Amino acid sequence: MRSLAPLLEGFFVDRLMRQRRASPHTIAAYRDTFRMFIRFVQKRLKKSPSSLDLQDLDASLIGAFLDHLEKDRQNGERTRNARLSAIRSFFHYAAFQAPEHSGLIQRVLAIPQKRFERKVVHYLTAPEVEALLAAPDRGTWIGRRDHAILVTAIQTGLRVSELIQLSGRDVELGVGAHVRCLGKGRKERCTPLTAQTVQVLSSWLREQERGPADPIFPGRRGSPLSRDAIERLVTKHAARAAVASPSLRSKRVTPHTLRHTAAMRLLGAGIDQSMIALLLGHESVETTQVYLHADSTMKEAALAKTAPLSTPPPGRYRPPDALMAFLTGL
Repeated sequence: MRSLAPLLEGFFVDRLMRQRRASPHTIAAYRDTFRMFIRFVQKRLKKSPSSLDLQDLDASLIGAFLDHLEKDRQNGERTRNARLSAIRSFFHYAAFQAPEHSGLIQRVLAIPQKRFERKVVHYLTAPEVEALLAAPDRGTWIGRRDHAILVTAIQTGLRVSELIQLSGRDVELGVGAHVRCLGKGRKERCTPLTAQTVQVLSSWLREQERGPADPIFPGRRGSPLSRDAIERLVTKHAARAAVASPSLRSKRVTPHTLRHTAAMRLLGAGIDQSMIALLLGHESVETTQVYLHADSTMKEAALAKTAPLSTPPPGRYRPPDALMAFLTGL
């Protein structure tokens, strides 16, 4: 019998934190997965979490949990797959710690990811970007902060977690202006800043009396903004911007929409996919190809360069012979 508790503790402390140096976002996502999973197992098996053993977590039970996510919690395929990835990561760790349960572990690792439809990414057009940036009331401290956040997000394409982590020492506004961030996979990267973004950030930081380790986009009490706070302010300003740009009413604007917008602006400017992948911190260039599918203007331009089909023009319609028409109608 292998108790689950020490295995799970070792997975989070030794594997994720010490060996892989996983980001706080990854650890939080894995934690939430196992909190939900263990509550589900507790109800199913009528056992307390501390008394669970590894062999209790067989493939059929995990399959039932995945079905519960989709049917009862109304989670989509992406969320279901993300939860399964967390569970599979734990079982990869367990394979080395509890080799006597290799049969059970291999059956769990064989559970496949669920296929899903890849939707075209949503992004903002130039008029929609202008309306969104004009939405915050820059006569207030919060309005100026929100405007600086939106400008930075749309120009750099930083993820929400990367925006939240930005501190004074991560921003260089002199020659070679850029922001540094620790992105997904603990990869550090530098993203250049345009003159407009430098001007906005310079103005914003001048009114902040904060140290180099303090966040550049703080809340009212000086602490870093949460992910939810960023999402709320984007939603709020998108609703206001819809008055000037009605097309925004049909779009669900999120912080990730701003990241997509940054990518599409680079693509529209003729920037190579490999450079876009580098600027956005993508793991591979293949990830960036999704933006090619989203830009109908580029597709139309490519189609216009092709040779026209050599099909003869349609002739005038002539009614069929009366006898043939009679025979056809029989």
